[in-house]
Amino acid sequence: MSETVRPLNLLLVEDNDADTHLTITALRDALIPTRIHLAKDGESAIAFLRHTGPHAAAPSPDLVLLDLNLSGIDGFQVLQEIKSDPDLKRIPVIVISGSDRTEDRRRAYELQAAGYLAKPAEFDKYFTAIRSLKDHWFHTLSVPLTEPGPAA
Repeated sequence: MSETVRPLNLLLVEDNDADTHLTITALRDALIPTRIHLAKDGESAIAFLRHTGPHAAAPSPDLVLLDLNLSGIDGFQVLQEIKSDPDLKRIPVIVISGSDRTEDRRRAYELQAAGYLAKPAEFDKYFTAIRSLKDHWFHTLSVPLTEPGPAA
């Protein structure tokens, strides 16, 4: 008897168009159906997660990929909002940042990030890093699947 697998809902919080395109390309996976939702800033990410405004019908993500360097509400603030909200704190958040500073990694983990990936500067290394992250989170580990949101 085969079990129907619902697509994973992933929220990508990224304001850099080139990084967004490359990340989405690297996340494509025929074995694991994935719906990738994009928030280009911290405010949109929080609205998406809390199903407010234009995101009222947004699904609850199974995983969040979060850039730290965002305009307005930065990635650290978004992470803090997620992990301090009882309805959101169980969602794993992987920080994907251009910063490899020890203090940024330490702060992200103190705010309960599930992982931290420093963006490699080279195109092919970035693609490989995202592929490895995808393989790790979608094939090796299991994310805590959320209940389908209003639009799922």
